[in-house]
Amino acid sequence: MIKQTLLDATNAGAAELKRFFNRKNLVVSNKEGVNNLVTEADHAAEKAIIEVIRKNFPGHFILSEESGEIIQDSEYKWIIDPIDGTINFANGLPLCCVSIGVEKGGKMIMGAVYNPIMNEFFFAEKDKGAFLNDTQIHVSEQTEVEKACLVTGFPYTYLDSPNGPLQCFERFIRKGIAVRRLGSAAIDLCWVAAGRFDGFYEHKLNAWDSAAGFLIVEEAGGKVTDFKGDYYSPYQPHILATNGVIHEELKAWVNGEKS
Repeated sequence: MIKQTLLDATNAGAAELKRFFNRKNLVVSNKEGVNNLVTEADHAAEKAIIEVIRKNFPGHFILSEESGEIIQDSEYKWIIDPIDGTINFANGLPLCCVSIGVEKGGKMIMGAVYNPIMNEFFFAEKDKGAFLNDTQIHVSEQTEVEKACLVTGFPYTYLDSPNGPLQCFERFIRKGIAVRRLGSAAIDLCWVAAGRFDGFYEHKLNAWDSAAGFLIVEEAGGKVTDFKGDYYSPYQPHILATNGVIHEELKAWVNGEKS
């Protein structure tokens, strides 16, 4: 029942994403920070997702990007990003998706990420593998960071701290290491899981950005930690996700221990 509700909720949100995609006169507003957009499609997708969840599990806790917390005394929590990659979406770029993770007792047990524009539905259940459109996926076999294809993202407000996003990015670029920036952390993680990227790092994410994607990476055989190499929690900002083989080396690069 949990799995079917997750699939139904993800599809409901994606239907709204697709309905509004490339619509003229899309209503767009700005949240805190520069270019931190929210559109009428975000709200419509979120409403559709929550309706499905509450119909089947009215007592479950919900954490969603636009509505915040709908608090219930439950061991289950649904962590929702109705549209990850909103700037892409608002500009007609097809790198955007619905992302929903399901937590039980503080542990992620299921995740779905769906980009209906590209018809890519990623799904994982704890200890049961990761899938793209029903085909099982696996991380890459790359063994060296200098030969890797990496992906990252930047916060809307630059973090004025030592070894921030730009300093870290510069280290890779000066060595000619391929680093991409897609504008959707959920897609970044899924593409690591699918072996398209060898590693992903980002300095500042929210729980809804990574809740589903990090489980998908792990279930595809990859490794996800914080920048220290410790257990990853989506409730802290730093994330390092790799095929596992390059994890320690990429951690050293990200932390400025190698250049």
